[in-house]
Amino acid sequence: MTRIPFQLAISIIALVLGLCAAAQAGPPLICHAIRIGQAKSLPWTTEGLSGAANYDLKTLVSDTMAILVPDTPVLVRMETLRRATIYARKDPQVARELVSRLYQRANDLQTPGRMRALAWFDAGYLVACYKQWIGRNLPHMTDGLRLDPNPAAGLDGYAWVRKAISLQGSDPEMEFAAALMTLEGPHQAHQTHVQKAMLGAKSDPLLTRNLSSRYDGGTHETMAEMFSRITTAKN
Repeated sequence: MTRIPFQLAISIIALVLGLCAAAQAGPPLICHAIRIGQAKSLPWTTEGLSGAANYDLKTLVSDTMAILVPDTPVLVRMETLRRATIYARKDPQVARELVSRLYQRANDLQTPGRMRALAWFDAGYLVACYKQWIGRNLPHMTDGLRLDPNPAAGLDGYAWVRKAISLQGSDPEMEFAAALMTLEGPHQAHQTHVQKAMLGAKSDPLLTRNLSSRYDGGTHETMAEMFSRITTAKN
């Protein structure tokens, strides 16, 4: 396994942790926390990208699966998977196990109805999170010295989320997730997801709250303003 000098490792860690505070927005699926009110998710006692200091990574997979039940709203699933990714980055074995469990559940033909759509959504969104946090131009680092492969390499999370939308039918919260996933393209798909999310938000107070919340990626805009700016710029 490749090893890197300690000082270089520290510099890379500092760069990763500074991504969200930079002038340019950092990885949106990671840097932007989803507003979920008082809904249950993984423990998260601090702001930023550290999570609960005493959280036991050995329970991450079971804790995450316990939250991702059929009644859990998509927005809560998004925030849970964001937190799970940040925790999983600390342990490559846990990271592999979580994506494997979610994929197996999605690929189980016995998974009924809406749960199958949600299962594909969960697997796809986690893969997208992994690619932004574990492997986006920076390697998956654990103790600051090791470089570990991204367990989402070669997987197409966006295709799985689109499959979830096709199975589910109209779902503005899934469209919101897909809009975040396509901020860097494809543009036409991003625009379509934004339009459907905005339309559906009229009857979804929590989605409305998220669209009107300030984007945490460093632009000082609301989510709706950011979507509008990007759409206008690419037209």
